[in-house]
Amino acid sequence: MSDRPHIPVMLDSVLRASDVQNGDIVIDATFGFGGYSEALLRVADTHVFGLDRDPTVRPRAAQLSEQYAGRFLLVETPFSKMDRVDLPQADVIVFDVGVSSMQIDQPNRGFSFQKDGPLDMRMSRSGPTARDAIMRLDEDELAALFRVYGEERHARRAARRLVEARADAPIDTTLQLAEIIEAVIGRSGKIHPATRIFQALRIFVNDELGELYRGLCAAENLLSPGGRLVVVTFHSLEDRIAKQFLRDRAGEVAGGSRYAPAVEKTGPPATFILSRRSTIKPSRAEELANPRARSAKLRVGIRTDAPVQACDPSAWIPKGASLPSLEQLA
Repeated sequence: MSDRPHIPVMLDSVLRASDVQNGDIVIDATFGFGGYSEALLRVADTHVFGLDRDPTVRPRAAQLSEQYAGRFLLVETPFSKMDRVDLPQADVIVFDVGVSSMQIDQPNRGFSFQKDGPLDMRMSRSGPTARDAIMRLDEDELAALFRVYGEERHARRAARRLVEARADAPIDTTLQLAEIIEAVIGRSGKIHPATRIFQALRIFVNDELGELYRGLCAAENLLSPGGRLVVVTFHSLEDRIAKQFLRDRAGEVAGGSRYAPAVEKTGPPATFILSRRSTIKPSRAEELANPRARSAKLRVGIRTDAPVQACDPSAWIPKGASLPSLEQLA
């Protein structure tokens, strides 16, 4: 675990959006260091289930289990499978999407190039690593990852250089990778040139975008009518998935302006009502106090009593994208 204090992002906004009441069943889909879970336990007499696929959260979960005896339980599962484990229907489900600060702060996890560590990046500590991707995917596949998951405009150049470099020597560590990328892309501004490459690899290794979409589908299945889905995202790829999922499930349709007449709504009944269409963003004070909050966005949906809609496993994939799969590295 990291020694740095953990500051939950947009905590006050999450609590307001969750509107938990005594007796509510709450699922913290991304337990991490338990910041949301602990707050949700304190604010009312709730029962909280914390989900996480990272086994290193167990000591923190044990603390909460002891402190809130009978009201907190850790469930070790990817949140995409929350509706397949033995969980009750929930009144609130909260997501804090992406890598946690405690994972970034541990060099041996390989999420950051601030300190040298193995090219790992696995949240679950199992399956293919970032090193496997760097060493085994071809140039086209690496370029696709960097372009789509990292939104890196120098994706092709970076991929080509990595293929050349690995032919000379294995690329095993975070600093090795960062130095190669910096040499080929160069520095411009405050953001390190390897930032987007690391993001792309992390998203790929953990199937983060697919997990998010499937997790939202699972949450739809577990929420009781009137239950609240609260989602905090940190970059445009995550937010795009959350936004589109909620708007689709709310039955929103294109049109309605003087240039594009409103289209009559068809399809299944809406499974969510949007309490507000726009995102909730952190205050300026929070951004100054907690830099991680700067890119955060919060979206909220309220579950109706309509039947669950079908979950399209490829709905999250950007149109026209041809991406490698983790199965290639298994």
